[in-house]
Amino acid sequence: MFAINNMIGLNFAFPDVCLTPMPAPTPIPYPNFALTTTSIPSAFNVFTVCAPQLNMFAFAVVSLGDNTGVGMGVASGMVAGPERYILGCFTNLVSGGPSVNLTKMTIQNSTNMIGFNIVPSQPRVLILM
Repeated sequence: MFAINNMIGLNFAFPDVCLTPMPAPTPIPYPNFALTTTSIPSAFNVFTVCAPQLNMFAFAVVSLGDNTGVGMGVASGMVAGPERYILGCFTNLVSGGPSVNLTKMTIQNSTNMIGFNIVPSQPRVLILM
């Protein structure tokens, strides 16, 4: 699968259940997106296609999509919370951490939902495993 770097990629999670104000707070599922461009890389000296490559220690500052659920997430108590990787390629280390590639698992909106990287951030470098 394609290596993930700090260019425009997309992590997706569904359902991100948040409380939505109606007459009473109602739990409603929302899609949740996190762009890899909002990630803070932990490997500043390893570049893949002119952008820092991400490893498991990188995290996105914000994940979007559940903005109307202002009653906060059911599991996390946050709206537009951070996203981080929970699975990496342990056979390919980048600055001491396992690198991440397409379809690796993430936790989005702090701890509200498990998602996946579904859009590659670059089309040239492959990590097999």
